[in-house]
Amino acid sequence: MSRMTVNGRPVEYLMDAETPLLWALRDASNLTGTKYGCGNGDCGACMVHVDGEALRACLITIAEAEGRFVTTIEGLSRDRSHPVQQAMVAEQAIQCGFCTPGIVMAAAALLADNPAPDEAAIKAAIPNICRCGIYPRLVRAVERAGRVARRQERVTAAPPPGIGAADAAREEPALTPPQR
Repeated sequence: MSRMTVNGRPVEYLMDAETPLLWALRDASNLTGTKYGCGNGDCGACMVHVDGEALRACLITIAEAEGRFVTTIEGLSRDRSHPVQQAMVAEQAIQCGFCTPGIVMAAAALLADNPAPDEAAIKAAIPNICRCGIYPRLVRAVERAGRVARRQERVTAAPPPGIGAADAAREEPALTPPQR
């Protein structure tokens, strides 16, 4: 049994203590924004914040996360207002979206520590692999997010979600549970 705080809520996982945090988040908490990419820490698709530090969730066990504060992409900003999310959209630094949550989490941790990183600092702090090749736009997005965080610029590129889960299920038949 491992206890921690995930996205501001206390959570208790009744799983093997050696279970990677990635699988606890995805399978037990249904927080599927944290992606499984490689499983050995190379790609960064599973990046989350643990006590504010960007860590790969495939490399940390739930025992190692015991008593700590974990933030996933779902907990970063429910209304998409985080400067990194806004800048990623504004700079068109999102392609297929698979790697995006991990990149956003790495960038957000960087900006929390260094609100004005240069290109070298950005590249060092965000080692995530993106097979769509958004790297030049990613650097511009993080630089822009830093300016937004420092209140030197404003950006509102990503609108807040316009529909709740219950409304989505009513509107989209594929999401509606079968009637019995």
